[in-house]
Parts: sequence; structure tokens; C-alpha cells
Amino acid sequence: MPSTLVRGGRVVTAESEYDADVLAVDGRIAQIGTDLDHIEADVVVEADGQWVLPGGVDPHTHMDMPVGDTSTCDDYTSGTIAAVHGGTTSIVDFCIQQHGQAPLDALATWKRKLAAAAPVCDVGFHLAVTDLSQPAWLADLARLPEHGVTSLKLFMAYKGTLGVDDGTIVRTMRIAAANGSLVLVHAENGDAIAVLVADALAAGHVEPVWHGRTRPPITEAEATARAISLAELTGCRLYVVHVSCAEALEPIVRAQAAGLPVHAETCVQYLLLDETALEKPGFEGAKAVFTPPPRAREQQEYLWRALQTRALEVVSTDHCPFRYADQKALGRADFTKIPNGAPGIEHRLVLLHEFGVRTGRLSRARWVELCCTAPARHFGLAPRKGTIAIGSDADLVVFDPERVQTISASTHHSRVDYSLYEGTTVRGAPSAVLVRGSVVVQDGELTAEPPRGVFLHRG
Repeated sequence: MPSTLVRGGRVVTAESEYDADVLAVDGRIAQIGTDLDHIEADVVVEADGQWVLPGGVDPHTHMDMPVGDTSTCDDYTSGTIAAVHGGTTSIVDFCIQQHGQAPLDALATWKRKLAAAAPVCDVGFHLAVTDLSQPAWLADLARLPEHGVTSLKLFMAYKGTLGVDDGTIVRTMRIAAANGSLVLVHAENGDAIAVLVADALAAGHVEPVWHGRTRPPITEAEATARAISLAELTGCRLYVVHVSCAEALEPIVRAQAAGLPVHAETCVQYLLLDETALEKPGFEGAKAVFTPPPRAREQQEYLWRALQTRALEVVSTDHCPFRYADQKALGRADFTKIPNGAPGIEHRLVLLHEFGVRTGRLSRARWVELCCTAPARHFGLAPRKGTIAIGSDADLVVFDPERVQTISASTHHSRVDYSLYEGTTVRGAPSAVLVRGSVVVQDGELTAEPPRGVFLHRG
């Protein structure tokens, strides 16, 4: 593996900023200093006037995931190509247990998917538990850390498909408490939402806007509080995904103040989009059918404030892409048939910089912490990922704070045919991205022979 010297930049981590060169040897950071000009590296990346960041870690993505009669349109090749163009060099994706499938068999299925693809960044897995009908499957969950999977996902929404009951939640949390795994919850009251959806359909409401109207904030708040109570009952660590509203933040803040091991993330879309995205004319609102739905605009300031106070510790994307033309279109006559999810993996770093750092809401250090360091720490990847330190993987982003980029589906690298942020112009974008010391993106172009991403066996 060639040595690579990133020269002349300003290193920005969650802890500090300083001018330094960074040398990568055999995929890891070997030296950091201001006097490395004498080193004859195989590859030199000039970073004058730019920032050198740790590679982003996105702990919430859905690649090649089956949903009903379709599946997300990015696989581990296209999805990771999009990721690295945006400065994300590691993802933790969701392996979904099918009903009637043993958890370890589910993991094996998803590892085969990864092996058959050509990822250009590193990939780990959470296991989403949907069925514990066989007693032996509890033993499978207990053994998952041996296989590099140290986080379990539970859906409290999606009654009748992915959703689980409280008994399954408690049994899973007990296993996690015993083996140290982190439990992730999608917190929405699936039973209550099912009633609201049935009422809407009975009244003839089929438009995309009803996706949001049948999932009000109280359904998220109730499920969040219940998940926290069950985690306290079982003694497990809890991580609430894609928090979208103040009502759900309140029980999280109370739990944290009480010293409970409760953590939470939000996603870019909740910081920047509001419920009017579902109200667009015709069927355009289907592009914003994701769960929880976009909320009232005033909710955004609660989320930004929670990022500042650290009640929210991570910003992810929940990248779950379905093409508008033929996949979202499955729900033209019934909003419940619109595949649920939206793209975003390529633009997390630049959007948080534009609307967080450049507006003064976030410091550069906090930006790096939210996108790189905290997700690595929570998901068993630190200090290998998420920081710039001797011995860490040389996952690096050379970020030009003056580079101007206009976001568009015509230029992004996902296979999805729309962007939630179409036409948004941002100042600040990666000029080079390295994965384990190898340059994968240079000036917006994928290099000729990018390295192959590896499975992340997490601690």
C-alpha cells in the first residue's frame, strides 16, 4: 500500500485545531507534524488553505434493503461511491432479520451482499431484530459481538412488518445489557399510527401529506418515553434514532439528566426540511415521505439547540433511497404504499457546514464531533475511525471551505433520481477524500482504482 502525505492543511478534530501535515503508511496515520516536507511519500495531496478532517462516519444507512415488492436503489457500490464523494468514509448499515429467519442467518445474508458488491468505503452492520419466536434465536443475539456486530435495532413503528412488541423489546434489551451491545430504537407508536392511518384512508385521504398527518409528534414522544423506561428496566444502553421533534427530545433530556445511558441522533432532513415538503402540488410530496415525517418549521430550532447542548450527539442521514419515477410512484393512489425513505448520504457534511458552521450554530470542532467522532465512539469504531491520531485509520477529508457546490440529482452519485436539496448552493466541500490512506476522490472525481472497502468488525 503506498504512503500518502497530506501537506499544508489545518487539521480539525473534535478536540483541537492546528496546522500540520499528515503521513499515512500502510493505511494508518504514521506521523503528524509541521516538518514532514523531507518525507518522500508515494502520493502527495496538497491541502494549503484547506482543512483536514477525519473521515465521516454515518451510522444510519439502508443499502440494498428490501421493502415490500421493491428495495432501496443504492447498493454497497453506488451507495458508498456517493458516501465518499461527500466525505463519509465509513457507514454502519442495517442488516434486517426476516420473519422466520435466525439472526445469524440474517447476518450471513447481508455479509454475502456486501462481499458481492464493490464498496469503496468501510461498512459495518447493525442487526434489526424482527422475530424472536424461536428460543434459540436469543442465543444468536448473544453471540453477535463475536461476529463484529455490537448494536441491535428495534422498530416500534411499522406494525405488521418490521415492528416488534414490547416483549420482544425487553428480551432483546436483556441480551444487550448482558453482552454490552447498544440498542437502537425507531421510536413511534405503531399501534396508534395504524389506527390513524385506517381513519385517514376510510375518509378518502390518499395524498402524500397524510403520511405526516397520521404520524403526529405525540406518537414519537410516547414511544421514546416507553423505550427509555424499558431500557431502564433492563439496564441496557439506548440510542434513539432520527429524533425529529421537541416532544421526543423531552424524555431524552430527562433521562440524560438522571444519569441514564440514553443517547440520540437526528438527521439532516429534520434540521432543514419542514412539513410543507409533503404539501407540494401533485405527487411531489412523495419525495419527502420518510419516517418520522418532516415536522413544523419551529421544530428545527429545538433540534439545533439540542445539538449545541449535546442532548443530540450525532447527525446521520438515514439514507434510504427510492426512485421517484417508478418506486415512490407505487403509492400514487395510496400514501401508505409510497416506499418510506429518502436519500442524503452524499451531502451531510456540506449541509451541516453550510447551515451549521457558516451560520454560527456549530463550531468546526462540534461539526466534526457530530459527523465523525461521536458516531465512531458510540458504535465501537474509536479510535480506529473518527479522529486524526497516530495509529488511527488514515480516513481523511481535505475540505476546501471556499469551494462552491450546487446540489442536484443531475450531479450526485446515488442512483436515486431526485434530491431533497435540489438547487441548494453551499460554500465548502471536499477536494480530496482518503480511505485508509488511499485517495478515493480527487476534485469531485472517483479515482481510477479506488480501494475496496472492508467489513468493520466492531468492538
